[in-house]
Amino acid sequence: MKLLCILDSVEFPLAPTPAIARRAAALLAQQGHMVHFLELYDGETLPAELPGCGRTLLPFSDERVMNRVLEFGNPGGTPVPLRLLKLCAHPAAALAAVRQIAFKKPRRISAAKKAIESLDARCHFDAAVAVAAPYAGSFALASARFGGKKASWQMDPYAANRSYNAPGAFDREKQLLEALDAVFIAPSMKQYYAPGAPLERFAGKAHVLDFPSLVPPPAAPAVTGKSSRLRCVFVGSLYPTLRTPHYALELFCTLNDPNLELVFVGGGWENYPADLLEPYRKILGDRLIVTGPLPAKQAAEELAKADVLLSLGNGVDNQVPSKIFEYFAAGRPVLHLAKLENDPCRPYFDRWPLALTLLESEGTGPDALTRLSAFLAEKGRCRLPFEEAARLFESNTPQAAARCLEETLGG
Repeated sequence: MKLLCILDSVEFPLAPTPAIARRAAALLAQQGHMVHFLELYDGETLPAELPGCGRTLLPFSDERVMNRVLEFGNPGGTPVPLRLLKLCAHPAAALAAVRQIAFKKPRRISAAKKAIESLDARCHFDAAVAVAAPYAGSFALASARFGGKKASWQMDPYAANRSYNAPGAFDREKQLLEALDAVFIAPSMKQYYAPGAPLERFAGKAHVLDFPSLVPPPAAPAVTGKSSRLRCVFVGSLYPTLRTPHYALELFCTLNDPNLELVFVGGGWENYPADLLEPYRKILGDRLIVTGPLPAKQAAEELAKADVLLSLGNGVDNQVPSKIFEYFAAGRPVLHLAKLENDPCRPYFDRWPLALTLLESEGTGPDALTRLSAFLAEKGRCRLPFEEAARLFESNTPQAAARCLEETLGG
């Protein structure tokens, strides 16, 4: 099979989605398939190059600058008129904004479409898969003249994505699916293809492909200065409406165990009041550690020093953070704090022998504290080998994803 894989890292150069897809596609290349990557990137952070795979780079420096100056359209921050005034100092970025906001014709889609057609004329691909989100590559592929099968690998939903308002919502997603031969969806997205759901008539094109994020962990860095206390560590970013630290802070303060540390590694604190942590520090003192964003190597060191890993549930029921598979790969006990009864992560944690899930609605009463104390005492220093994680979550390995892509697109 000759496969074109379209990846988009313009907004978020270090996002896990492209890396997840690269692993699966690279396995296809190792099996003798011809794989070529079309990389839409920010013109600054070069995507990883994989041996045995071809690639074409498509830079979008104008959109990188546009996004930064306009602060990704986020509410709050710099007043909008001032953002627009700053944009005037960057003509290429200003033009990109006019195309995208005023005319609804982002350059990324038109440029990607042109590149897809050019590559197909030269290579005559059997299939192409555009990885989303972002969805620019999927829309470009859908409108392109292309001789092979067209597919979108949707790791995040489009119309049902509650993190932003998708232009055109389900009507536009239906137009996208009309032009595709196949769509790969996460398990939590099956609900939108069920009888009576908005995408019901496209159920025959939908193939469930779980997140292939489970890979052997890198060699653990040497750990120095490890505390004798049990160390519970969260690694990731916080978002005010999606993933919040409040329940964890309340829980650990109410428990107030002198032999327990709570560590937050990562960013997002700037989205909260500057004095948020003060009442918790008064109780926990040096047992509450907030590092802020760290380079990857230092973040890995913090994870290696963890006895228990902390997972904070999302406030939406259709997105699973790829971070949880990194936790499983590390073989550590995981404390998962769920916001929702139907948290899509819960089925995964139900399979992990070293996991405890507490619902925010349970609060910090005696029952929750008893369960937490027992879990930390019984499993706080337990470990499982990666081989056990791979057995439990075989469908979350790159090998499983490569098989699914090969069976669906190579037939």
